[in-house]
Amino acid sequence: MDLDVFVSAHRAEWDRLDTLLRRRRLTGAEADELVALYQRAATHLSLIQSAAPDPQLTGRLSQLVARARSAVTGARRASWRDVTRFLTHSFPAAVYRSRHWWVPTALLSTAVAALLGWWIGTHPEVQASIAAPSELRELTRPGGQYETYYSSNPAASFAAQVWTNNAWAAALCLILGVFLGLPVLWILFQNMLNLGVGFGLMSSAGRLDTFLGLVLPHGLLELTAVFVAAGTGLRLGWTVIDPGPRTRRTALAEEGRAALAMAIGLALILFVSGAIEGFVTPSGLPTWARITIGVLAELAFLAYVYVLGGRAARAGDTGDLEASERSADVPTAA
Repeated sequence: MDLDVFVSAHRAEWDRLDTLLRRRRLTGAEADELVALYQRAATHLSLIQSAAPDPQLTGRLSQLVARARSAVTGARRASWRDVTRFLTHSFPAAVYRSRHWWVPTALLSTAVAALLGWWIGTHPEVQASIAAPSELRELTRPGGQYETYYSSNPAASFAAQVWTNNAWAAALCLILGVFLGLPVLWILFQNMLNLGVGFGLMSSAGRLDTFLGLVLPHGLLELTAVFVAAGTGLRLGWTVIDPGPRTRRTALAEEGRAALAMAIGLALILFVSGAIEGFVTPSGLPTWARITIGVLAELAFLAYVYVLGGRAARAGDTGDLEASERSADVPTAA
């Protein structure tokens, strides 16, 4: 493509489109003309990007096409319908579509935590490297730090603190997944190491039942949310390596938008687990009752994902923006 000839042939159309976009009111004929010029400009942009990329010209046309698209489609405000659709379709569908990543992540991570816990619990020399014997006794004794941790602050502030920390960890897994998933693996390992240390130390003290009674009520839902975030982050990292039939740019845009939206949904799930951790875990309820609450919360989330999310995914929902809100896909030159 001779770029100078192409620009000379179409500059008048771009200038005319710019003129129409600057007007506050358009006649019917001018509105039709604007739509036609917008479509032509989008095609011109695609041709330039694929055949003769020029940063300055591409930038100008990209801005022009974006302005024209906004004028053609009109501004759109979020409504309660969007919130409802997100909670009943987009979010559960995104989690469901990522199940082949987060379910293996959950199983493998749980196995790693259990292995670390067994290693720590059966090797006194490893325990000695963690802390002094007196400090370990203070951690694991009845009424020790492992037990009092959940009631160390008022329930509301403790729940808020836990929610903030967990939501931030989940968001990091989702965002940092683009770096080939490597930071996600580190964050996940740190979480499993902390869990394994508690598991090993309490089991070595003969108080594993107490530890599980404290962790399971909130931990089932909390860890599931972390596994979903980690699995989705790993999927995003794999998209960088293998975008499939889509271009890498398109694949990253679609998966990235779905991942960021998932961060909002997981924050809501972690709010529930934080509330359980703040109000149920340290409560005076019997252990069986606290664990039952945690199991019910976990089952409700899985049903939400596999029933609502599965139905939405089979209907074509990917967790991305609706088609009308995405950038227009225009043909590219071979």
